[in-house]
Amino acid sequence: MVRAARTSDVRAIRALVAPQAERRVLLNKEAVAYYESVSDFVVAEIAGAVVGCGALHVLWEDLGEVRTLVVDESALGSGVGSAVLRRLIERARELGLSRLFCLTFETEFFQRHGFEVIEGQAVDPEVYAELLRSYDEGVAEFLDLERVKPNTLGNTRMLRKL
Repeated sequence: MVRAARTSDVRAIRALVAPQAERRVLLNKEAVAYYESVSDFVVAEIAGAVVGCGALHVLWEDLGEVRTLVVDESALGSGVGSAVLRRLIERARELGLSRLFCLTFETEFFQRHGFEVIEGQAVDPEVYAELLRSYDEGVAEFLDLERVKPNTLGNTRMLRKL
């Protein structure tokens, strides 16, 4: 079952992220960052236990980012990641977004779900100028700004049109 995350899920989300952050696959964030963005998250449950999560963060009127998509090792290969991503895509459509961005090492997974590797800018110059004003590191990653290069860890920038 995939559902909207609640504040009571933040501990489980952090527990899912922790091993990936230790391996430098995901960035480690403070608890407050998860509480501030809990409405962006969905979680997947099996037998009442949270085994996966992902977030949809709106970047612009037509553009969102899939963030923090992670599945517990015990549930890998069972379709949990795909179910979470499908729900995030559904939420993106409900919000009126027409494009989704992700920064990932899991390129094959995202390609199976219609994402393509991007190079250069995926927005026009006016939108680019507006997005430069954002303090959000995800926006900086999307714009491929030099200042975030150490944080990308070799991740691939991908985009899907809805």
